[in-house]
Amino acid sequence: MEIKELGEFGLIDRLTKDIETKNPATLKSVGDDCAVIAGNSDEQTLVTTDMLMEGVHFDLTYISMQQLGYKSAMVNISDIFAMNGTPRQMTVSIALSKRFAVEDIEDFYSGLRMACDKWNIDIVGGDTTSSLTGLAISITCIGVARKEDIAYRSGAKDTDLICVSGNLGAAYMGLQLLEREKAVYYQQIRDIQMKYADKAEQRRHIEMLSFSPDFAGKEYLLERQLKPEARGDIIETLRKAGVCPTSMMDVSDGLSSELMHICKQSDCGCRIYEKNIPIDYQVAVTAEEFNMNLTTCALNGGEDYELLFTVPIGDLSKVEGMEDVKIIGHITKPELGQVLVTRDNNEFPLKAQGWNPLT
Repeated sequence: MEIKELGEFGLIDRLTKDIETKNPATLKSVGDDCAVIAGNSDEQTLVTTDMLMEGVHFDLTYISMQQLGYKSAMVNISDIFAMNGTPRQMTVSIALSKRFAVEDIEDFYSGLRMACDKWNIDIVGGDTTSSLTGLAISITCIGVARKEDIAYRSGAKDTDLICVSGNLGAAYMGLQLLEREKAVYYQQIRDIQMKYADKAEQRRHIEMLSFSPDFAGKEYLLERQLKPEARGDIIETLRKAGVCPTSMMDVSDGLSSELMHICKQSDCGCRIYEKNIPIDYQVAVTAEEFNMNLTTCALNGGEDYELLFTVPIGDLSKVEGMEDVKIIGHITKPELGQVLVTRDNNEFPLKAQGWNPLT
């Protein structure tokens, strides 16, 4: 069987289905944004790990080493927030090929430290080794949360409100812009190679090129792709309002995929309304420019790192007035399925079409 037939989550399920925890301190193992380990006080420990591979998760044609360091940290920090926790420590492991200089790695760590300083996180260790194929990054983030505050994917209940922070689709549209300009850049390189037979002459002209397209007016989309922000501010807002989500995830693979994970693990259905999905004006304009369906981009784009969460209907008055939080639907009984209600009141089953790194 090819791995792509299972996909990322299918492969994880297959590899871990028979694993039994042996230590009573392991309260939650595989299957959520973080593992949960019992602590020695009222707080429990949250642990999450992410790996980022050059050519799969990032492209150094258009992301700087400092931006990459910042993003690598933030995607891990986001997982701690997605459990309604507080990040505290981080370990960082990298594998490097010979093309990288010391200054490149200093820039990478500069970005890491900026992200960690923002949320008062200590970098406490890691590993460094060589690579024959490019840059590989593995980061583990450790956080804490009180037992009663932890938001698992499995806690959503019938009639709960479905909420999302920020807006969706911007990171995906930023990626489309970058990939389009990258294609232009590499076509220029191919044109030079066709024009000049002499290799030295080719190198001289290629070195004169630079990847510096004009993205005026599209800065917001690029920032959402290259420098995402973990939404710890939303966690603080919820705590101040006395709202504890019944379930939560961060939107890394796409809204539809994440919502379907919550429904599967909570054994429930859902109804979300197209008209309520928050979308930035720049996303709408750029989707039209690329002749893409706007709702599809918002549902399936991924890498937004916004928080998707459910709250009891009794908290309606608390969440409906929250800044940068939108109620997009509600949880239903499982037999009602997972449904998108369009602007013209047609109903379609949700499909998980988000990004899959193993296809």
